Amino acid sequence: MSIPVDRSPESTLAFLREGYRFIGARCDRYGSDVFQTRLLLVPTICLRGRPAAELFYDNDRFRRKAAMPMRAQRTLTGVGGVQGLDDAAHRDRKAMLMSVLTPTAIRQLGQLFDDEWRARIPVWERSGRVVLYDEVARMLTRAVCAWAGVPLADSDVARRTTELHAMIEAPAAVGPQHWRGLLGRRRAERWIGDIVDRARAGSLPAPAGSALRVIAEHRDERGHPLPRRIAAVDLLNILRPTVAVDRFVVFAALALHDHPQWRERVRGDEAATESFVQEVRRYYPFFPAAAARVRRSFDWAGHHFPRGRRVLFDLYGTNHHPELWPGPEQFRPDRFAGWRGDPFSLVPQGGGDHLTGHRCAGEWLTIELLKRAVTNLTSAMSYRVPPQDLTVNLRRMPALPPSGFLIDGVRPAG
Repeated sequence: MSIPVDRSPESTLAFLREGYRFIGARCDRYGSDVFQTRLLLVPTICLRGRPAAELFYDNDRFRRKAAMPMRAQRTLTGVGGVQGLDDAAHRDRKAMLMSVLTPTAIRQLGQLFDDEWRARIPVWERSGRVVLYDEVARMLTRAVCAWAGVPLADSDVARRTTELHAMIEAPAAVGPQHWRGLLGRRRAERWIGDIVDRARAGSLPAPAGSALRVIAEHRDERGHPLPRRIAAVDLLNILRPTVAVDRFVVFAALALHDHPQWRERVRGDEAATESFVQEVRRYYPFFPAAAARVRRSFDWAGHHFPRGRRVLFDLYGTNHHPELWPGPEQFRPDRFAGWRGDPFSLVPQGGGDHLTGHRCAGEWLTIELLKRAVTNLTSAMSYRVPPQDLTVNLRRMPALPPSGFLIDGVRPAG
């Protein structure tokens, strides 16, 4: 059986125009969860669904080196980061990152975020109207830098948050927005590289177990310290994804607004909060797709995958696949009541194994921060949501309501 081929000779513009629905729309059109197209002039196989997830996260069949387009490496992930490594190099670097993200450390970062949030409530009360996205981004920047051992003056918070946001916004952008991402990446790597140098020289104390200390002192699988730039890239691969949780926080606030019955259900109920957070992660768009290349030619489900072929796995489309999620376009947190987890069906931050595979190292951290945010939105404060544009445009990558979610009338609870 041959892989269905998209009728367009080059689909890059269509991908940018259609965004998160690009892969899923063609899978529906061809009646197949596998099809082939050309993106950035490169032949590309696109996949979605649970069987495809099991295939895609098989490290014996796929490699990550040279898989992600260079425009994404130069902005979002950094050239030489853990996302583009394979085999022993990947296992070594992933273990380094996972050693930082222990359950205790995740709770500590969650508490720092909590403290930041509670401290801002009186400020919001005096401010009148607040853009939640902007506020949460700065809170996360302050919290994750303090937790990671990265010094950050109050006067620098806005600038560093802007640089991290520029990297996140740039991969699917063209023109000035993409250039801002390149500039933000260069400035951030220089900033963090200087901090790594100071930590290694002993002029900047780095707390034991902190991300800065672990990465600055790490020796790779060959016993070599990480080059300054690579150490900066992977320290930023902790800071940047943590700040990116601000989008999920906005989506959680939007879900509470659109489904107000859940405000009472999650209040003081850990299990309901967990289900709500998981449905936020499933339902709302985050990263659209993950990339890999075929290690060696093989056949799967009657389809041929030639060596070196780029493959895109549809994260959003898998989270909305009707065979996995009945009523996928309905927001239904109850679907996660008693859910035991499946590494190949809920994949907003990748699939497979955290420790050895390419699933996001920060997934558990994301869940912790989201639970803290939901608790604060429902139990620590009251607020109003004024009229605004809260549409989520799936053609925009990454997606976000245009207003950034405005709130006003903030009052502390009680």
